[in-house]
Amino acid sequence: MSLTSASPADAAQAAKLASHVLQTLPAAARNEALTAIHDGLVAARDDILTANARDLELARVAAAGGHLSQSLVSRLDLGKKGKWEDMLKGILDVRDLEDPVGRVTLRTRLDDGLELERITCPIGVLLIIFEARPEVIANIASLAVKSGNAAILKGGKESTESFIAISRVISAALESSRVPNGAIQLVTTRDIIPELLALDRYIDLVIPRGSNELVRYIKDNTKIPVLGHADGICSTFLEASADPLLAVEVIVDAKTSYPAACNALETLLVQDSALTTVFPHVAAALAAKGVELRCDAKTKVAALTNASPELAAKVVDAVDTDYDTEFIASILAVKAVADVDEAILHINTHGSKHTDAIITADKALAERFMASVDAAGVYWNTSTRFADGMRYGFGTEVGISTNKIHSRGPVGLEGLMIYKYKLRGNGHITAAYGEAEGQKRFKHEQLPL
Repeated sequence: MSLTSASPADAAQAAKLASHVLQTLPAAARNEALTAIHDGLVAARDDILTANARDLELARVAAAGGHLSQSLVSRLDLGKKGKWEDMLKGILDVRDLEDPVGRVTLRTRLDDGLELERITCPIGVLLIIFEARPEVIANIASLAVKSGNAAILKGGKESTESFIAISRVISAALESSRVPNGAIQLVTTRDIIPELLALDRYIDLVIPRGSNELVRYIKDNTKIPVLGHADGICSTFLEASADPLLAVEVIVDAKTSYPAACNALETLLVQDSALTTVFPHVAAALAAKGVELRCDAKTKVAALTNASPELAAKVVDAVDTDYDTEFIASILAVKAVADVDEAILHINTHGSKHTDAIITADKALAERFMASVDAAGVYWNTSTRFADGMRYGFGTEVGISTNKIHSRGPVGLEGLMIYKYKLRGNGHITAAYGEAEGQKRFKHEQLPL
């Protein structure tokens, strides 16, 4: 990894050249580089966490002054909730996955001596623009090296100390490997995002990691394809047949295990017939965890009926915009709906196509919900917080995509691959084939992989 102050064009050109070398390296060389990165980070743990603490101190001052959101401060903390351990584990998990480069996914005999193959190959050069989240450097570097992609990383100023400390370790690790150092670059020059977004000649894909404002800005200001999501408005539909204990455990986990995450629950839809049965248990459990419930008229009445003072203090009136808001805080929008059809309509209208769930004992209803909701992830009787590359077994992820093409949901190695077609012949020419008399017909015979 290069800590570069080069011009954006020079950095991107260097990454492009490095990508041509990286994609031809054998899997063993790429895996050795990942082992070196992991071991280097383990050895430098104290230095990196000390640097992260300096970032955190400045971020907390900025948040206290209203210049930085608390959610960004939470995402910045590398020592929180096992982030450090998860980061290290993710590197080894990625290393141990099957090599994604050069896999044959189709073989067809077009004619005798004329065989077509489709093989996986890297996208090329990735531009990763992110706020906070210092673990992103290790995640992206690991996935890029394993998948044969070069990567340019541009982080936010709030994480500068952490980024530099991690990148120095990764740079030293790459110097001891066969992976070109220019394949992974951390751009340190400030205020160059517009210039980077204009480099569609060298950069093949932009992956934003941060606020919805950042993602929207990037999507509006580049010709380069963008993989990511602007909002994480995740909803859960609480259906009348749901088991109360299951509902409480799942919904509380989805909202409170990490409220600043993009896969945290933001909207709870409650079936009318569950308002006086299952919902009061869920509302009380959420309030006990400090969650503010922004309720419509029906759910407010249900929540306040026989409510404890603790619960009553957490119930407030919702406004229309609450159902279109990613709170990334201990706030939950709550709304009553008549049935599954109304729940599906609400989610498809107000959701962000990230991850949505249904809590029900009715299998047929759950399958109908999952088939009808337009989202990258649709779950039954489980927490939306499972929307994560590591939990899916991808090793780690570059982000969550709500795109309708290429890759969707948590994007791991597979999402960083495209494919090319190889055709091997022996003097074959197109003029020999067709429907006219004397012309040959294609065989189009599928061959084993």
